[in-house]
Amino acid sequence: MAVHEAGRFHVWVRTKDWVPSHHPGRFTVTVDDITLEPEFGASGRDWSWEQAGVVELPQGEVSLVLHDLTGFEGRCDAIFFGRDDTPPPEGAGEEARSWRRRLRGLPDDPIAAGEFDVVVVGGGVTGAAAALTAARLGCQVALIQDRPYLGGNASIEIGLSPRGETGPLIDELSERSPDGDLYARRLLEAEPNATLVLEQTVYGVEMDQQTITSVDARDARSGREYRYCAPVFIDCTGTALLGLLSGAQTRFGQESRGEFDESLAPERGDDMHHGNTVFFRTRMAGAPVGFPDVPWALPVAKDFADLRGQLIKPGTENGPGPVAGAQKVPDPTVRRRMTHPLTHFWEYGQWLDPYTEGERIRDHLLCAIYGTFSNVKQLEPTEYANLELEWVAHVPAQGEYRRYVGDYTLTETDIRSHQDFPDAVVQNSGAFCLHYPGDEKYDFRLKNWIWDTRDDQPYDIPFRCLYSVNITNLMMAGKHISVTHVAGSNTKFMGNGGQHGIATAAAAFLCNKYSTTPRGIHAMHLQELWDVAGQFTGRAANR
Repeated sequence: MAVHEAGRFHVWVRTKDWVPSHHPGRFTVTVDDITLEPEFGASGRDWSWEQAGVVELPQGEVSLVLHDLTGFEGRCDAIFFGRDDTPPPEGAGEEARSWRRRLRGLPDDPIAAGEFDVVVVGGGVTGAAAALTAARLGCQVALIQDRPYLGGNASIEIGLSPRGETGPLIDELSERSPDGDLYARRLLEAEPNATLVLEQTVYGVEMDQQTITSVDARDARSGREYRYCAPVFIDCTGTALLGLLSGAQTRFGQESRGEFDESLAPERGDDMHHGNTVFFRTRMAGAPVGFPDVPWALPVAKDFADLRGQLIKPGTENGPGPVAGAQKVPDPTVRRRMTHPLTHFWEYGQWLDPYTEGERIRDHLLCAIYGTFSNVKQLEPTEYANLELEWVAHVPAQGEYRRYVGDYTLTETDIRSHQDFPDAVVQNSGAFCLHYPGDEKYDFRLKNWIWDTRDDQPYDIPFRCLYSVNITNLMMAGKHISVTHVAGSNTKFMGNGGQHGIATAAAAFLCNKYSTTPRGIHAMHLQELWDVAGQFTGRAANR
């Protein structure tokens, strides 16, 4: 750390006590060989500034070291050195943002990042497919991703494999290097028409009535803000982010059975959604491995002692794992449609707001994993003396958020009947995959899981499901397209989302070619849309 002028500094550390009753994320801060007195992460508070003390610092380079005291998810996102004891502003509102910009010498307005033919937001398999297709069609495309890796739930940070309808382009970008990372990044970096933007989060849009003119994104490391302009935008975030920022119509939760006449829908609609998952992996070491007591995790894990459903490696999930105690023998009184404890049986958050409670959901699952691991070690101390945690994801596999309303809403009945759509643009495949929370004892385990393969044949996706009903130049691809909750349990698969990405990229190419909107493409250029998209899907949609 560089100190430009020697002097006396008040130190503040922004942190969180993620299990306030036990403080498992404690750490210390050392400045130039002086360890500040407080143990941080033990305040009992959510994210907030903790006063750390006063230090005398010389001009020049000063060392700054954080020392983990527990090994369990210590949280620190900023350290501030001030000339007086005035605390930094709390929160993430405009006051705090202005304060950070001022201290960093950043401009008040976003920096122009360029004019593009299309901007894709969200770098999962879906967004990578959209950006790669657009670039290969000759469009100048910007792909904005908020993480340092591409792939979303398939990324090296999480590790699922794309399912559903894949095809040559999805297969190409989903190949993995020896470390598990997807080929998507190297493919996009090799495209002269593609601008790949990592670790930037879109936080705002500029509008001209019902049209998006630009999106604003903030760099995670520098805090700099950038503005990306284009005539057309594709939302591949999975969270309908651009829709929330622009005022697009969306829907959330489960529709009632009667609303769309769906056999798998509940009698009454509600706000339940597909929760999040945290993946992990264990291994047997060559010698005994200790594990500390985790009384803070056991209220979540209780007596659960089954570590099956692991991620074996990126792209290979549902692995076996140690089981201890009574759970070695399944309870014959418990009947589930799902007979194996697969990966997504570790799931939580279905009744919480996925936008505001994401960290809480992730932390609950971390407690479940650590508590379960401790139970296995305690119940079978000899058999599992060498058992250790090899890897625990800090990024959750995200489930369901809001879904867009397009000019058409795809339903369960449409999929089952293979509805013939005049604007069918790509095909999807796979089962209806519906998750139901409410295990009688363990709230991080599903009560039931419906895997309905129907006739196991591909079905058509109409183009009207891939653009917003009220934002003129906004398209969407992935699990938040215009579908019901039941239909979305099938279209959500990453391979399927990649097909949406290809279709929307082809439409973006034509929007630029004819200076029109996605709805204009639907009205006047469907044949050309089929022809262009068909170059990348490997199979033409029925029409």
